[in-house]
Amino acid sequence: MNRIDLAGRTAVITGGARGIGYAAARRMLDSGAAVALWDIDAARLKEAAGTLGAGAKVSTHVVELTDEASVQAATDATVAAHGGIDILVNNAGITGGNGKTWELSPEVWRRVVDVNLVGPFLTCRSIVPVMLAKGYGRIVNIASIAGKDGNPNASHYSASKAGLIGLTKSLGKELATSGILVNCITPAAARTAIFDQMKQEHIDFMLSKIPMSRFLQVDEAAAMIAWLSSEDCAFSTGAVFDISGGRAVY
Repeated sequence: MNRIDLAGRTAVITGGARGIGYAAARRMLDSGAAVALWDIDAARLKEAAGTLGAGAKVSTHVVELTDEASVQAATDATVAAHGGIDILVNNAGITGGNGKTWELSPEVWRRVVDVNLVGPFLTCRSIVPVMLAKGYGRIVNIASIAGKDGNPNASHYSASKAGLIGLTKSLGKELATSGILVNCITPAAARTAIFDQMKQEHIDFMLSKIPMSRFLQVDEAAAMIAWLSSEDCAFSTGAVFDISGGRAVY
């Protein structure tokens, strides 16, 4: 494993108690960073902190990402625990299950957009001022290949991730001369707990679209996230980095 230099940096990772978020936390700790895990699941946060085993370099925060006050409280607590925030990984997301657009309930559709798009807006709104005060920051948004292609039977998820790509591009331009870079990745599916929210036929559909004929490994995503979070990433902002096993055509 190549070691990315993140010494002295503090990273907030939403949805950090499992899956890609947990893998990113582990990779960043190995690279010298401190991590603040933000998640809605207190029990999984406690378990993740125990297995990461990094003592004072790991803090955990129970956060409802769609609630402005909850996000601000977590930001304040993270700054108090670590002295600042250098990196934000907007990883938390839900699929909302599968169904034809006209068969999905408005409540489910709105919840997916709230978690996957409004949540990253609120975290950026809260954390960007902290980064601006320091003149440095890296924001990595975890979008999806579905945001490019538009998966059938997943219009809510696809739309939310397309919106996250748009947010990345807008915010990247707004911060382009500030020392804060904003990029996103568009992974193909990784076999994580999010699969529990999907129908088997949808999982099979996603696999059929990947030329490498396998799902993404979470450590592969973590490696790309770590580089995008580092000083080595110096002239890319508002960019979309594909990690889809060859599925993306643009």
